[in-house]
Amino acid sequence: MDLYRLTATEASEQFRRRELSPVELLESVIARTAATEPTINAVTEQWIDSARAAAAASEARFAAGERVGALEGIPLMLKEEQPIAGHLLEEGSLLEKGTIAEETHPIVERIQEAGAVIHGRTTTPEYSCAPVTHSKLWGITRNPWNPDFTPGGSSGGSGAVLAAGSTLLATGSDIGGSIRIPASFCGVVGFKPPFGRVPGMAPFNSDTYCADGPMGRSVADVALLQNVISGPWVGDAASLREIAAVSGAVGSLRGIRVALCIDLGGYDVDPAVEANTRFVAAALTAAGAIVDEVTLPWGPQRVLTTAWPHFGAVMGPFIESIADGVAERVAQLMPYTRAFAAEAAAAGDYVSGLVAESAFYRPFAELMTGYDVLICPTIATAGLAADEPCTDSEAVFSKLMTLPFNVIGRVPVLAVPSGIAPNGVPTGVQIVGRSYDDTAVFRVGAALEQELALWTDPAWWPTL
Repeated sequence: MDLYRLTATEASEQFRRRELSPVELLESVIARTAATEPTINAVTEQWIDSARAAAAASEARFAAGERVGALEGIPLMLKEEQPIAGHLLEEGSLLEKGTIAEETHPIVERIQEAGAVIHGRTTTPEYSCAPVTHSKLWGITRNPWNPDFTPGGSSGGSGAVLAAGSTLLATGSDIGGSIRIPASFCGVVGFKPPFGRVPGMAPFNSDTYCADGPMGRSVADVALLQNVISGPWVGDAASLREIAAVSGAVGSLRGIRVALCIDLGGYDVDPAVEANTRFVAAALTAAGAIVDEVTLPWGPQRVLTTAWPHFGAVMGPFIESIADGVAERVAQLMPYTRAFAAEAAAAGDYVSGLVAESAFYRPFAELMTGYDVLICPTIATAGLAADEPCTDSEAVFSKLMTLPFNVIGRVPVLAVPSGIAPNGVPTGVQIVGRSYDDTAVFRVGAALEQELALWTDPAWWPTL
């Protein structure tokens, strides 16, 4: 088997048994990146020399029997949005071309301390404000499964490099589905932590919709990275002091109650997506869970009406401040960025939005008094074009079944694959827990991973 096909968990075990060298693994993913990048265009920059030095240092630590970090020797790519002092921070925008970060994101510091071999950074749409990944600065990022389609966004580069085999772990962030959308379209696993579980940087560390999180090729891999990046940080007053360790260990689902909701109250779900979601529900039943089909009074229009005042108070003004109303600067923005900012500016007032968010949460909370997790599709459609303009916000957001769980941002959501659509693009489901019940979604995800044996199968690879 090609080494780049290993999961992070498998590689870590082989390192400890001295059956594999971090240097060998790094060279495999570097070669794979060189082979796939001309097609998928998911990497903004590579740090090959420093990565080779880090891999050699990890190899020496294993050889000497020294204490090693949780991610020791594991190749990992970072979403470019997460700053690293002294390195580029361009946000996919011509307006930021050449910008150098002055501080480092806390999760990057934790990843470095855990011994990961950081060897590259991944593409995003401009200012991470679209569910696709293309920009004037970096061009079009394509889906390894079918390059005519997008890997999703905004963590689209991270999803694409994982699917292609260009790295073993990656970081993402999620304000409307930006981890879960690429996880679904790329056939990988991603986790949107509940608000405050993973520390962030101002101003979005105080945004209840927003969370940085892990992406990988197995539930255990994502749990491994999540345990590294979570926990309180002195720079983030919103970060939780409680440590909620998660696990990819497989256990029984006997007695676990699962609520299955196909359309979340009105999303127009593609038949292939629905069929694959029901396939997941059947697998959970076979694994011992009790699965009931339920309804929720949401639907895309209510979601958008509830969410836009929030975006109008946070993300919209952030984008407007960058262009500062200067015509030449506004012209350099991507059309989807301008469309997002305009929609946010026209949204209702923030206080009314907060009232709507509380009303939105209540039926979910009442439903979940009787269930451990909710299962639903991640995206209603089976794919978006790689160059989808995303200027019609309502048309695009009406396909994204991720946003409801940013509106109620204190819930954990694990996104896993559910199958393949006829166009060759993977589909996915969301495993949604009650507020701050991270362990439940990983328990269900690990059991589902074993029962389905889809994305851990050696055949689960794009033909790229």
